[in-house]
Amino acid sequence: MVVDGSRLVRRLIGDVLRQELPAVEVVDCAGLAAARAALEDAPVDLVTTSLVLPDGDGQQLARTVREAAGQKYVPVIVVSGQAQAHLEMRRFTEDVTDYFDKADGHRALAAFVRGYVMPQPIPGARVLYVEDSRTVAMATKRMLASHGMDVTHMLGAEEAIDWLHARRGDETAPGTDLLLTDVYLKGELSGRDLLQVVRNELGYGKRRLPVLVMTGDDNRVNQMALLRDGANDLVLKPIEERLLVTKALFQLRLARLGT
Repeated sequence: MVVDGSRLVRRLIGDVLRQELPAVEVVDCAGLAAARAALEDAPVDLVTTSLVLPDGDGQQLARTVREAAGQKYVPVIVVSGQAQAHLEMRRFTEDVTDYFDKADGHRALAAFVRGYVMPQPIPGARVLYVEDSRTVAMATKRMLASHGMDVTHMLGAEEAIDWLHARRGDETAPGTDLLLTDVYLKGELSGRDLLQVVRNELGYGKRRLPVLVMTGDDNRVNQMALLRDGANDLVLKPIEERLLVTKALFQLRLARLGT
């Protein structure tokens, strides 16, 4: 289901979906009322929506999808030029599964949606993973490895910083394609400290080295701080495998689109 007040935007997103997923059936809706009527006719497998609709907003639509009779839990993705600002201000409700910022372009949107509908591994993708719990690390490494990712695990921010510094002058720098870190780590430095070193001291931008931060902290101010410090996205605990893998693969593909 594609919901947007602009016919042009609906056509563009629909064309992307049809091109990338030839067997897809696109349910085109101009607003909240049309989406409600469509949901009464049949369930859907994925929803994209604008934040602003002619008769409501994307968060109202997300709630409608969650409450629709006979509708299983499916991804509800906000597609908007204001998505990043909403993310940083922590304005999304729990009914919204994920977001996509239009500034990333249609190719990235195709990769993003494909990651939900037909996730494809990226052979050889390297992940530097920082987690001080060996039990949690073992389970998470297994999740990522099962989708073709090559995971290097480290127990603390200090160790990860040394590892990144050692590869700084190498032609393959930064030495990994994605940094995944817990925000709370044993030792003097936290995952936020590691993020700040990556962005400020080492100078790696969001495309050069995407950073996903895992956190169980539901404090809105703390989450906003992580995003403003340069985290590409947050993964909230408890970790759901499909969402973690989708976010990781999307950041990897987005980084490659930018190179």
